[in-house]
Amino acid sequence: MKKVMMALALAACTSVPGFAAEMTGYVSDDACATKSAKASKAMDWIKVDAFEACVKKCVKEGSAMVFVTEDNKILRFDQASNAKAMPLMGHRVKVTGTAKNGVLKVDTIAAIEMKK
Repeated sequence: MKKVMMALALAACTSVPGFAAEMTGYVSDDACATKSAKASKAMDWIKVDAFEACVKKCVKEGSAMVFVTEDNKILRFDQASNAKAMPLMGHRVKVTGTAKNGVLKVDTIAAIEMKK
């Protein structure tokens, strides 16, 4: 009985859908974000003056856009969210949306001031 209850509890925990949240971070590209994944904060590797141009260049060359949280966690945009984030490549943004299994579904996204 104990094993059955543990299995049910584990199944319930892993099947919980993502929840809507408000997050602050950066619209970056997968190549740069992955290369800098060991940094503890996004601002440890983001060069404010060159970030936008660098992201646009990398995306143009085929790197996928991603959302990088302030604490340097990488989330991939779903297809619809990718279109919403496109005008904000290389910007610091505030996002409301749902993150599930490493994929971010954006409800709203807006640029905010870049930290230096």
